[in-house]
Amino acid sequence: MTITTEEQLEKLKAIGRICAITRDAMASAMRPGMTTAELDEIGAKLLAEHGALSAPVVTYNFPGATCISVNEEIAHGIPGERVLREGDLVNIDVSAEKDGVFADCGSSYLLGEGDRRLVALCRDGKKAMWAGINAVKAGAPLADIGEAIGKFAKKGGYTLIRNLASHGVGDSLHDEPGEIATWPDKSERRRMTNGLVFTIEPFLSLGGKMADQKSDDDEWTLVARPSAPCVQYEHTVVATPRGAVVVTLAA
Repeated sequence: MTITTEEQLEKLKAIGRICAITRDAMASAMRPGMTTAELDEIGAKLLAEHGALSAPVVTYNFPGATCISVNEEIAHGIPGERVLREGDLVNIDVSAEKDGVFADCGSSYLLGEGDRRLVALCRDGKKAMWAGINAVKAGAPLADIGEAIGKFAKKGGYTLIRNLASHGVGDSLHDEPGEIATWPDKSERRRMTNGLVFTIEPFLSLGGKMADQKSDDDEWTLVARPSAPCVQYEHTVVATPRGAVVVTLAA
């Protein structure tokens, strides 16, 4: 999507806020002993209350209103009977549609007390996302996003998952301009146009380099290869001459 009218922007902000409210409410409700299905139900009810539809369900017939990935799972985890435990690393990814407009956001959380390395990974995963957001500016190269994130990751001794990219969003869940690398990509020659809507969502890891299907009988859930803890933080943004407008905020 490319924003050309105030009405489009207001619709995008509305669905962005709904996604953020849902993500934050799910995070606040997480408790050891809860199943991921129970956590997903909280998200499903909130989306319905706001008149929004789950984007993964609408687009891909995904078996859950939201994606909930735990520990070794890094993306597209299916809500189910898995029980959350103290110290788990949990990613909540919420994307939804309302009035024909889509938005997408996600965050990783350490449930209760946990490994200090994971505390630092969560802290720095959020910083990596903001490094990418701060590189957004209409007219600038799209490659600036991956360069900024890559510089941050290298300085901290982290790796980036290099086959899970940011993407256009707005008219659909995965929209033009297609995939946008959140790692340095010398082949990227495109530029950010004014009003372009897309996500910033680096996957920062303690050693993982690629995402792979979890098992032959699960076509959705992804894990890191080589196996390593990984976090994802995601906002939907609009490129403007003054920088990024972040629309997936709860307030």
